[in-house]
Amino acid sequence: MMNEEDTKTLEEYEVDLEEGVDEVVGAGLGCATHSGRGQKAYTMYHGTTMENAYKIQLGGFIPSPDGMLGRGVYVSRNFEKARRYPLCPGGQALAVLRLNVRVGKVKKIDYQGHPLQKTWHYHGYDTAWVPPNCGMTPSGLEEDCVYDPHRITVLQVMPNYR
Repeated sequence: MMNEEDTKTLEEYEVDLEEGVDEVVGAGLGCATHSGRGQKAYTMYHGTTMENAYKIQLGGFIPSPDGMLGRGVYVSRNFEKARRYPLCPGGQALAVLRLNVRVGKVKKIDYQGHPLQKTWHYHGYDTAWVPPNCGMTPSGLEEDCVYDPHRITVLQVMPNYR
């Protein structure tokens, strides 16, 4: 049985977050499907080389050891954001992975130097979310960092002809 929290839209989550709530289970990440009790899954994207895309499809993601949000797998709900990666492909064929991501408990990180910017996982969060236009990313596009790669399923490998 769905409760009110399970049916919120992205806009409603963003209103909650703007009104001072800085954490919501499965919040702020767009249209959701339910993948088990209390679990929300979102379609997200990850840009990489075609070679790495096939490796990820076969063996799963290897989390980045560090980055803007610390350790984790960096993904985005924004396809345009994902297709910009990798930044320096060196002439290799590129791909964007379409993913199903079970976000779990989400922490909003909306400014540089946030006290949990790189330590959110140690405080019980599964995903860190950088909202759009908050000044954290040069592009102004949203970004997510998922700590456990087992929360991510590859749905499709798409060529990226940028």
